[in-house]
Amino acid sequence: MAVSSGKPGLKRRQPSLAQLRAFAAVAEHLHFRDAAAAIGMSQPALSGAVSALEETLGVTLVERTTRKVLLSPAGERIAVRARAVLDEVGALVEDAEAVRAPFTGVLRLGVIPTVAPYLLPTLLRLVHDRYPDLDLQVHEEQTSSLVEGVTAGRLDLLLLAVPLGVPGISEIPLFDEDFVLVTPLDHWLGGREGIPREALRELNLLLLDEGHCLRDQALDICREAGRDDVPVTTTAAGLSTLVQLVAGGLGVTLLPRTAVSVETSRSAQLLTGYFAEPAPSRRVAFAMRSGAARSAEYEELAAALRGALGGLPVRVL
Repeated sequence: MAVSSGKPGLKRRQPSLAQLRAFAAVAEHLHFRDAAAAIGMSQPALSGAVSALEETLGVTLVERTTRKVLLSPAGERIAVRARAVLDEVGALVEDAEAVRAPFTGVLRLGVIPTVAPYLLPTLLRLVHDRYPDLDLQVHEEQTSSLVEGVTAGRLDLLLLAVPLGVPGISEIPLFDEDFVLVTPLDHWLGGREGIPREALRELNLLLLDEGHCLRDQALDICREAGRDDVPVTTTAAGLSTLVQLVAGGLGVTLLPRTAVSVETSRSAQLLTGYFAEPAPSRRVAFAMRSGAARSAEYEELAAALRGALGGLPVRVL
């Protein structure tokens, strides 16, 4: 539909969604090759789409140099509008899919690394058996990336530790699980029960790399136990490596209960200790954009998943 320019007999052309998508990608990446790769478009086609958008709007959006790409002042403003338009179009398509038939089409699920290996088998079996027409696509990323992804519309639903405290994100609690202490065989706390949290004040605690929410949770537990400083000399990118470092005698670590059987079974050099009640714990939940069109589906999926958690060492909510 054309929009009047305000002058009789003149009509202003409107940009296409392809042009807006190309420009939004350039505005995000400030690099034509990276932007083209991000949206699956050839670089010449992307460049042409941006140029066509500039011609349509009658303003220069991008300042091209040999070394980098910059947005013009107009480009800065238009980029915000373009992203809002694309988000609304995405929401329109999502609404149509939800109305057409629940639990069909694509569901892009983001999962944190300290949940994915231990909960996905249960979730994938559930989806396969109960929702066979749902195309579940899984993306394992750290919390900050997942939150950015669901906010920007790249992801639909998240499975992660909460609370997030992010405006515009709603949470559907699934379960609570305790943390346990994993130690080498010869450690004085190995295999014990009723360990007081205060014991963490004196332990050489091994942590995940920065960016993992489990690292932040472990540090919070230490602070609650009265320990403000946790010297970090060794870290790991994943729980499997972290546990192997413990088996090698470099220290101790905290694991969520769902991870214990998987991770400690790889080594005979480990013992598991349990904290006195109330044990330190974390809450795992689904998270989605507030007001998401498929929120009723996500609530139903959450209820079904809670019912499938009977074999896991968690407290279903």
